[in-house]
Amino acid sequence: MNALCDLKVKLFADGADRAGMLALYDHPLIQGFTTNPTLMRNAGVTDYEGFAQDLVRAIPDRPISFEVFADELPEMERQAFKISSWGENVYVKIPVTNTRGEPSRGLIERLSRAGLKLNVTALLTLEQVHETAPCLADGPSSYVSMFAGRVADTGVDPVPLMAGAVEALRPYRNVELIWASPREILNVFQADAVGCHVITVTHDILRKLGVVGKDLGEYSLETVRMFYDDGQKAGYTL
Repeated sequence: MNALCDLKVKLFADGADRAGMLALYDHPLIQGFTTNPTLMRNAGVTDYEGFAQDLVRAIPDRPISFEVFADELPEMERQAFKISSWGENVYVKIPVTNTRGEPSRGLIERLSRAGLKLNVTALLTLEQVHETAPCLADGPSSYVSMFAGRVADTGVDPVPLMAGAVEALRPYRNVELIWASPREILNVFQADAVGCHVITVTHDILRKLGVVGKDLGEYSLETVRMFYDDGQKAGYTL
């Protein structure tokens, strides 16, 4: 279970820190990249297009997803064509609805048929997967991003949902499922076990890869030593 080399699921780095993303470009497990307006804003990005085009020049040979940030469907469409023009490896992230809950299925179908590689994002239900997949059927390689971590945040086990999404997408050979917003390393192995094609991973999760397969007895002892050492350094007395 814990052999990273045996994983079939692909790891995509999720973030908007340029230096960190370029460092992960050399990481043997990272096969693609994703970002979004929230991550970019939190990273202090002010020039959306300049930031994106710089990344595409630096990472020209792996999938990289950039999201539209409009709310009206016609403006989403205009932005999608512009983003797509930045590179052959660019996937355009289209939210499953706009902020008013209006489905973007018609837009997704038009863009897909026009040859744009898409990453339909912010899905949290199996119904949304079933509604979205046919819109991508006649297009090029695309992704459907299920936010399994947000599902888990509500107290619902996302594993059956993701397994159902894998089955729903099975007839669509050009569409891959992304396990988005993971919360822990365990999610990588869960995604792999259900046959998910891709999982996004943050820098925090990647830093934990070093303990995969670690002996739990040894890990317990290290934890005890950490608590002891910190108590000593703090100078606590009773």
